[in-house]
Amino acid sequence: MSERDGASPAQGPDERLGDLFANLPDPTPQHPTVEDDTPAPGSRRAAREAAARQAARRGDGEAPRPAVPEAGAPVPVDEVAPPQEPAGDAAAAVPAARRPGPSVASAASMSTRSSSERSTTAVADAPDSAEPRDGGLDDLFASTDDHHASRTRPKRRRGCLVALIVVLAILGAIAAAGVWAMNTYGDRISELLGTGEPADWEPGLATGEATVTIAEGDTGQPVSTALYEAGVTRTEDVFYDYLIDEGLNPPFYPGVYKLQKKMTAEAALEALSDESNRMENTVSMGEGATIASSLPAMAETLDLPLADFEAAVADPAAYGVSAQSLEGWLFPAVYTFDPEVTAAQVIQRMVDRTRESLAAAGVPEDQAERVLTVASIVQREGRTSDFDKVARVIENRLAIDMKLQMDSTAQYGYGSLHEGVVSSSAEALADDNPWNTYVHTGLPVTPIASPSEAAITAAMNPADGPWLYFVTIDLSTGETQFSETYEEHQVGIEKWREWCRANPDAGC
Repeated sequence: MSERDGASPAQGPDERLGDLFANLPDPTPQHPTVEDDTPAPGSRRAAREAAARQAARRGDGEAPRPAVPEAGAPVPVDEVAPPQEPAGDAAAAVPAARRPGPSVASAASMSTRSSSERSTTAVADAPDSAEPRDGGLDDLFASTDDHHASRTRPKRRRGCLVALIVVLAILGAIAAAGVWAMNTYGDRISELLGTGEPADWEPGLATGEATVTIAEGDTGQPVSTALYEAGVTRTEDVFYDYLIDEGLNPPFYPGVYKLQKKMTAEAALEALSDESNRMENTVSMGEGATIASSLPAMAETLDLPLADFEAAVADPAAYGVSAQSLEGWLFPAVYTFDPEVTAAQVIQRMVDRTRESLAAAGVPEDQAERVLTVASIVQREGRTSDFDKVARVIENRLAIDMKLQMDSTAQYGYGSLHEGVVSSSAEALADDNPWNTYVHTGLPVTPIASPSEAAITAAMNPADGPWLYFVTIDLSTGETQFSETYEEHQVGIEKWREWCRANPDAGC
């Protein structure tokens, strides 16, 4: 029998495949190496693997479609427990075909057993107080978002804080700019927008009384301010704007004016132009005038007692003057005072004005009394164009201890200034008083009159020349001859006498 005939009988394909699987050795339990590829608890993958393990235990080989766990719910412990091998005959009763080698599903189940065990241990070890999570998609994304937010929230909060600070700074700057604009240009803005109160009072509202002081040299703008401060006009610039709009340039005379409150700009201008509204509070101190000759007029004009003025000038130290008298310290000018002014305030203002002139001429403080004394003689003896020459004659005589022999000094000491600037009575020339320079050498003990600014400047800056004498040869023009010698001076005196003979009523 051939080898072919002695072979096993032929079998069909199905029988051959059955024999093949029947002769396979029993599968040995495999323990795959656990890699760190475990699904996250509560994820879809973990749910599918748990379902596969359940199906393997039931032995039906068909894994039911896993239900998506509710959000936040933990995976049950019995679903993640490792499958148990059937014991004894139960294991043998399982058909071989139903216990194949590790399939894809069973391999996946086995590969995740370690992970499931860890998950089960973690759930078991959780504290009793912890709330169970439902699991699912919501739980997955919530967990991820919470973890991400825990890392990004501080930065996000810092960014929001910076943005808030920037916005507040911008809003603060805008608010500050708005406040500045309204404070600076609020009236103009309101006027342009047609909002706010009008700049001028309505006609017919004038009432009460108000006094407005206009100083020497005041123009439209200062007068407009004075009207507003006195309560006459509604706004500070309305009067000045009225003058500009109407093209007016009226003269304003110094003085104190009686007006009403709440007057229109037009009515205020009419009141200032009415001389009857000008109060008589303007006084003057004449150039070359004396205190005795000026105080009575001041008291009468200001309606103050003469005794108040006499008391005001009695103490020079009250005004910081270190001299025995205020003579020469009352500056010659026109002054306007408020109705409530006092005598002491009047004198103080005049003394202050003298100090201003002394400072302008560069007079040292310790030389003020001397300069005023020389300037007072210059003021009384010469005309303005000759002031510096008269000052030179005084200085030349003082330099050689020659008596000044000025008629004005003799007349002041004797109380007869009305006698004139050229001739003096014999009594005045001989009277022994500390001001008479015909009797005493040097300067008089105080100034003899109020010198002007021109006289003060001349006393500080005498002209250059050798003159020791001078005489006015024409009283109508004030023409004066200056001489170096006595003989030349006598010629000048004769010229004066000739003029007096030709003009007997001219006050020689």
